Amino acid sequence: MSRIGRKHIDVPAGVTVEFADGVVTVKGKLGELKQEIKCPDINIVVGAGVVNVERANDKPQTRAYHGLYRQLVANMVQGVQTPFTKTLIVAGVGYKVAVNGSKLVMNIGYSKPVEYAIPAGITITCPDALTIVVSGISKEFVGAVAAQIKSKRPVEPYHGYGLHYSNEVVLRKEAKTAGKK
Repeated sequence: MSRIGRKHIDVPAGVTVEFADGVVTVKGKLGELKQEIKCPDINIVVGAGVVNVERANDKPQTRAYHGLYRQLVANMVQGVQTPFTKTLIVAGVGYKVAVNGSKLVMNIGYSKPVEYAIPAGITITCPDALTIVVSGISKEFVGAVAAQIKSKRPVEPYHGYGLHYSNEVVLRKEAKTAGKK
């Protein structure tokens, strides 16, 4: 059983956390994030340099929300200090990517380039023609944008062509071997 909800959250200097009307607001040098607390049995206690998430009872649903909201607030505190990043690798013959203004242009094996409009609050960079780095202050939003980009060309299991995360293990299938002796 997880004990994540009972851990306190250290708030570094330069970050402010406020809880009012069921909404947690975290402000830092990189921006501001808000999270609505939808469970009435969860309370956020903001102290001097520390935040605690408390629950009113031990119902299973309340216990689940306890750990969830504690981790969401911790991610918000971390995100306004240092941005979250996800790195995608492009694998394939002739595949390449580049950022053109406010669009990510991907040549990934289709007849025409695939263009992805970069949403507000997200920074996408291409350090080279086969790498995409997605960064932002919201861990949830960075992961969602990276997943949308990855879905444009799923990894093909025989050659490994497609888009995958840098820390993802690509499972490869063995090619047909019929007729070989």
